[in-house]
Amino acid sequence: METETLLSPNCQHWLDKFILHLQVERGLSAHTLSNYQRQLQDIAKTLHLQEWSSITPVDVKRVMANAKLAGHKPRSIALRLSALRTFCQYLIEQKQLFSNPVEGISAPKQGKPLPKQLSVDEMQQLLSNDAQSSGDEGIACRDAAMFELLYGCGLRLSELTGLNLSDYQKDGTIRVMGKGSKQRILPLGRQAQRALNAWLKVRPAYTTPYENAVFVSKRKTRISNRQVANRLNHLAQQQHLSQTVSPHKLRHSFATHVLESSGDLRAVQELLGHANLSTTQVYTHLDFQHLAKVYDAAHPRAHKK
Repeated sequence: METETLLSPNCQHWLDKFILHLQVERGLSAHTLSNYQRQLQDIAKTLHLQEWSSITPVDVKRVMANAKLAGHKPRSIALRLSALRTFCQYLIEQKQLFSNPVEGISAPKQGKPLPKQLSVDEMQQLLSNDAQSSGDEGIACRDAAMFELLYGCGLRLSELTGLNLSDYQKDGTIRVMGKGSKQRILPLGRQAQRALNAWLKVRPAYTTPYENAVFVSKRKTRISNRQVANRLNHLAQQQHLSQTVSPHKLRHSFATHVLESSGDLRAVQELLGHANLSTTQVYTHLDFQHLAKVYDAAHPRAHKK
């Protein structure tokens, strides 16, 4: 029976320090920390490194080649390369490396699939009042509030499940903890505010006085990401939607619909909590047919004679 290959003490020491740095200094999530650790451990094992200071550009290319042979997709290889680049930059700051061996090495080209979204009519169908009528009324009330917030505020799933009672402000806004522990204040639309108030009225019957989470499960504790996803999928099936629906798809739908209506990319960036505008710009490509119709109807040189 094979035993798992352990990293050398030197490699493990600097990897542990790096992960602690990401956690304390940059406030990255546990999921992201786990990804960094796994990627870097695999690299060290692939190269049989005794110390990180010995890594060279040739080694980096070998890592990429091995990943490709193992069947990793371009996106996965790019993530591995990104993790190594960030780690090597940290080692330079710690005077363990003199130069970054990843610099000048390009990640494999990868396609950029556009985010999927629901149409406005499909969203109306999903969130219609009759959608929540069956079963436990309190749970249906909770579900309505969760999905109105996901769509109405463009929340990430972890932002929704991480909401505490103190995050709901008296002025009709909510405070959200986003990626990198960055907070943002978001306005609540009329429908979202109405649904949230309705849930908060019945919430005490579903939890204890000591639970701070806005949304709780039948176990009277903070609801999990998986439970929210399952409830949303169940609702989509009830409403006979022609496509699968995930919490992230509601966020994409929010971004698409706001951008189509306003054309304000910067505002959408702020609402979504994107650090870089380039992340938000993908939504400008979502509905080309819609843009084409606007052009055909509005531009004087587009009319056919």
